Amino acid sequence: CSSPYDGKWSKTMVGYGPEDNHFVAELTYNYGIGEYRLGNDFLGITLVSSQAVSNAKKMGWPLKEVTTGIFEAEAPGGYKFYLEDKEQLKQDPVLKVTLGVSDLQKSVNYWSDLLGMKIYEKDEENQRALLGYADNQCKLELKAVGGAVDHGTAFGRIAFSCAKEELPIIEALMKKENQKILTPLVSLDTPGKATVQVIILADPDGHEICFVGDEAFRDLSKVDPNGDKLLDDAMAADNSDKWFAAQKMKKASA
Repeated sequence: CSSPYDGKWSKTMVGYGPEDNHFVAELTYNYGIGEYRLGNDFLGITLVSSQAVSNAKKMGWPLKEVTTGIFEAEAPGGYKFYLEDKEQLKQDPVLKVTLGVSDLQKSVNYWSDLLGMKIYEKDEENQRALLGYADNQCKLELKAVGGAVDHGTAFGRIAFSCAKEELPIIEALMKKENQKILTPLVSLDTPGKATVQVIILADPDGHEICFVGDEAFRDLSKVDPNGDKLLDDAMAADNSDKWFAAQKMKKASA
């Protein structure tokens, strides 16, 4: 699950609401890794929240107004967030996730023709396109980076849930079209929880795409009422900086 970092890891899912109807980010912590080299594959998340802008200003968090009412913020690991200074939407305030691509038309063809996404916008002049599966869901923005896509060492994946009977259809289509399948359709067990079926693909630029069987995923992704406390307790108990200092070791860079 953590790609090349085949060691001890922890993860948590964060978002503005349940995964049934909200975009969520999966944060993975690979023990022993202090920093990662970022590439140009993940270009940021855009969300509508005047509260986020207000919180950043109160905390003294650096903000840069990139266009009227839209501020750029940078997370501790270097990831970009674009905050639209408007009242948070009643629906999911996460508007879009932006990925870098090397050939816009080729990527649009892959995501729309093969994966069935609807094209909401296409801007040839600025070499960007906006796609999605539903009007009320977070969108995927593809933006040309003017060259090859570099995944750095901190790359991740984007995941979608769908009816489990669609998974073998997706796999068969990818095989027919000679597209890359990173993980063939497989069942993954989570001790004490649901067994989910997944298939992991790669688009023309190597962006990893995971399709998950919805029925088991809904059971696996139920909101944990103790989630915030569990996360806070885990971070408080980690003390990894102190452990590395006591061992006279430095966290590795990836």
